[in-house]
Amino acid sequence: MKNKKKDGKNFDIFVIGGGVNGAAILRDAAGRGYKCGLAEMGDFGSATSSSSTKLLHGGLRYLESYQFRLVKESLRERDLLLNLMPHISWPLQFILPHNKNLRPYWILRLGLYIYDFLAGSTKLPKSKSIDLRNHPAGKFLQQSYKRALAYTDCWVEDSRLALLNILDAEKRGAKAFSYSKVTNIQQKNGQWIVSVKSKERSFEIKTKVLINTMGPWVNSFDQLDNNKKNQSMVRLVKGSHIVVKKLFNHDSAYIFQGKDGRIIFSIPYEKDFTLIGTTEVEHNEGIEVKCSDEEKKYLCDFASNYFQKKITVEDIIWDFSGVRALYENKTVEARNASRDYTFEVEEKEGSILLTVYGGKITTHRKLAEKAVSKITSLLKLNRKEWTSRQHLPGGDFKLEDKEKIIEGLLEKYKFLNTNWAERLFKTFGSEVENVLGRAKAKPDLGRKFGYDLTEREVLWYINQEHVRCVEDLIWRRSKLGLRLTSKQIRELNAYIKKLN
Repeated sequence: MKNKKKDGKNFDIFVIGGGVNGAAILRDAAGRGYKCGLAEMGDFGSATSSSSTKLLHGGLRYLESYQFRLVKESLRERDLLLNLMPHISWPLQFILPHNKNLRPYWILRLGLYIYDFLAGSTKLPKSKSIDLRNHPAGKFLQQSYKRALAYTDCWVEDSRLALLNILDAEKRGAKAFSYSKVTNIQQKNGQWIVSVKSKERSFEIKTKVLINTMGPWVNSFDQLDNNKKNQSMVRLVKGSHIVVKKLFNHDSAYIFQGKDGRIIFSIPYEKDFTLIGTTEVEHNEGIEVKCSDEEKKYLCDFASNYFQKKITVEDIIWDFSGVRALYENKTVEARNASRDYTFEVEEKEGSILLTVYGGKITTHRKLAEKAVSKITSLLKLNRKEWTSRQHLPGGDFKLEDKEKIIEGLLEKYKFLNTNWAERLFKTFGSEVENVLGRAKAKPDLGRKFGYDLTEREVLWYINQEHVRCVEDLIWRRSKLGLRLTSKQIRELNAYIKKLN
């Protein structure tokens, strides 16, 4: 263990929790000139932020609970984010089949008119009616579904979204510590003293402003700070997803209605797979977060009510679950609980604590902007908002130029095939040439680990993207866990352990 005094660090702002909200706050604060840091007990974005349905959307179903402000803000953020990170986000059309036994068609049509209206001026297509009997999407559905509505939202690679916020924050001077757990918090002389422990070392930091973005663990702050007793109404809701082999051969997604009033999505995933989710069940703190057998069957049965192909639990290749911390009256059903966010601010002897509750992937940037602006106001400083105008790393190109850039990669790196080039570009964006370097042939990229993963890419993840273990790489920096064999994963794990 290194000496704590030697490792002491002083910050203006320190964030606990490295999910997408914490990462975005760190980035925003760093860009405004604050000396800031962050501690995350696992990998960045390794919990809720990498277990979403991976959508940038307004939330069509939130219209039923009259959350118009949230939907409007989310739709505006959807369009903004699409331009700021076009390598990890792109438009996705959704097909909503009409089930005559559920919501009337006119209600669905009206809901989408409102959705279009709240979106305002957008480059994305407006909603429309389609005849499933002569539309490619109808080919894979049961014949009883004859008409549908189509609208467009956006896909996002959620785990890389959290990471890119961290990386950009670091470029702007921030310090981010993964696999580093906060073990104690004290308030003294107008400052917070925070104890942090990782496998390699323990250290203390001092900060005037402390921001709690611990997500599902938000109330664990009470155990770290013995003087704080949090009385906020926080409910934990678990959402689970399953991945199966590709169920349809077109590029649109489906949104299905259920008899229980819920909806699920069925989304094209990593070219050869289909992502189905999500469930919404109450979760108790301390219980392992995993997709239960009941949830797996629920999702399979739900989707089977629409697809011609019957889906069973034996078809599941991968599953994942995440827990959301919602700031909501617990008498409301989980599916109707608000996804909006709120802050609690406490000032004591010159120090400030800001706690974040709720939020969704789509509003992470706006949440961070408001949080840092709130802190800036409390500190009586004048530091301008900026994140609405700055691309995330790798995103400095126009969405419509994506195919042309990939063609350029294939021309420059002739050893790449189309799938390989697309995967690399959707991972690294405009930074892909920094990864490939001056390679002229496959052997220049070093050892092969399976599929199209090479040593050059692995070293980039380790040296540039905070990869500490094999799970970081195959499930969060990429989704190569769906491609590699068990033997290949073991060999990759041994390689990463050796370097770390």
